[in-house]
Amino acid sequence: MLSSIKLTIFFENPFWVGVFESTENNLFKVCKITFGSEPKDGEVYYFILRKFYSLNFSNALSVDKNIVNKKINPKRLQRKIKKETNVNFIGTKSQIALKEQHKEVKTKRKLVSKEQKAEKIQRKFEIKQIKKLEKHKGH
Repeated sequence: MLSSIKLTIFFENPFWVGVFESTENNLFKVCKITFGSEPKDGEVYYFILRKFYSLNFSNALSVDKNIVNKKINPKRLQRKIKKETNVNFIGTKSQIALKEQHKEVKTKRKLVSKEQKAEKIQRKFEIKQIKKLEKHKGH
């Protein structure tokens, strides 16, 4: 069983955002957190210790089994970090997973509001029927 967690913090105007990427048993999950102002190291550490287990991760996506986590040369790692911070991403796995999670929440919200609207219309109809019956009772 191989599991790894990665936290990426970046500035998304006007807030600082953190993206937790979790890979466990070839399943990839993501969670997005909005920090507000730029978080300090201590704040991030406190957040991980206290609130990590209450995070709402997206549904799991399968990951290629060919990917093997090897130890990376420190200089290569620095180049990779510099490259990631300089380039604006169009679509990473985490962004795709966040999009899918957002779509799921949106469809659930639409279903709930649709049901509430139908219930409201039904209540209004029933009230009209009761008023109509009372009107025709006679004197």
